[in-house]
Amino acid sequence: MTDSSDTIVKLETAFWQSMVDKDAGKAMKMIAEECLIAGPMGSMKIDPEKYGEMTKAGQWALDSFEFSEVSVIFPNEDTGVIAYKVRQRGEMKGAPMDMTCSDASTWVREGREWKCALHTETILERA
Repeated sequence: MTDSSDTIVKLETAFWQSMVDKDAGKAMKMIAEECLIAGPMGSMKIDPEKYGEMTKAGQWALDSFEFSEVSVIFPNEDTGVIAYKVRQRGEMKGAPMDMTCSDASTWVREGREWKCALHTETILERA
């Protein structure tokens, strides 16, 4: 991976770590003013404040995550797209959670900072 690809992987890792830490403030700084999320529960448009509310109100805990099969592309110098498998463990609504998903995010450069403008997740299997 190039240095640019490493930057996108580090951003995605930091975003996931903010979920482990339940650090809504950190995650909110990484979300674009308009961000789309699509996954098993449907799709929605969020902004940093809405994401912060979702983090605080969520009935979940992420204990660990592990990426594999990571690929990064750059459609242009201000857009990075990452796709990967992620195994995530924790708790969802009081029940243990251990699942493998296929995720993708699009990061856009706003000035000197990268922001997540799209995140998708598809459940592949439950371990």
